[in-house]
Amino acid sequence: MPQARSSILCAVGLGVMSALLGAQTTDSVTGPGLLSDGDIRRILAERVDAQGKGVGIIVGVIEPRGRRVISYGQLSGRDPRPLHGDTVFEIGSVTKVFTALLLSDMVQRREVALDDPIEKYLPMGTRLPGRNGQPITLLDVATHTSGLPLMPDDLPWQLNDQLAKARYSATQLYEFLARYELPQPSGAKWDYSNVGYALLGQALPARAGMDYETLLRTRVIAPLELKNTGITLDPKRKAELAIGHDA
Repeated sequence: MPQARSSILCAVGLGVMSALLGAQTTDSVTGPGLLSDGDIRRILAERVDAQGKGVGIIVGVIEPRGRRVISYGQLSGRDPRPLHGDTVFEIGSVTKVFTALLLSDMVQRREVALDDPIEKYLPMGTRLPGRNGQPITLLDVATHTSGLPLMPDDLPWQLNDQLAKARYSATQLYEFLARYELPQPSGAKWDYSNVGYALLGQALPARAGMDYETLLRTRVIAPLELKNTGITLDPKRKAELAIGHDA
């Protein structure tokens, strides 16, 4: 189900974004108190080589005189190509920022309101948990105060990470939510929730009448000219994709 997959994309971060565009510069300091490219590269080398914190890292520096991109390491453990300003990375839960931007845009357009129950924009018959007669609102899920958990308790963790996420459908999510009991009323306590943002990634596209990727591209990616940001990768971007590593 493409729509289901899009909702999980927004929650668990299979969207991708390149590092800041631009080529590496020479070892220069462009302002007082700023580290040189060489200084930054030495820090990256320490984290990659000495601390083993990955196989490669890129740093983008934005300053009044322009942008700098400093990299160290390689594309993956099996791919020795060096990293650069056009290397593509999975952005993980930074995808939530994009989803929150969609919510802000739709509020400004008066398509939704922050205090709308999120259930209003989900498929008919969807039953979400509530407490004391208080529904979960769009603001609740956007601010991680919905009372919903980090992840569903029936997510098949024993499978490969990507495979598990791809196989967990919107139907399964709604079935989980129908039996879930909130530990406290919505809005009462901050508690980080991928489930909440998965719902937001379902509700906003449904209200807009398009899938998540199309909505994101139309409302955020294109207006901000994020030319190397997307969910579906073309062959060129796929060839520049850095491979993620867990702990």
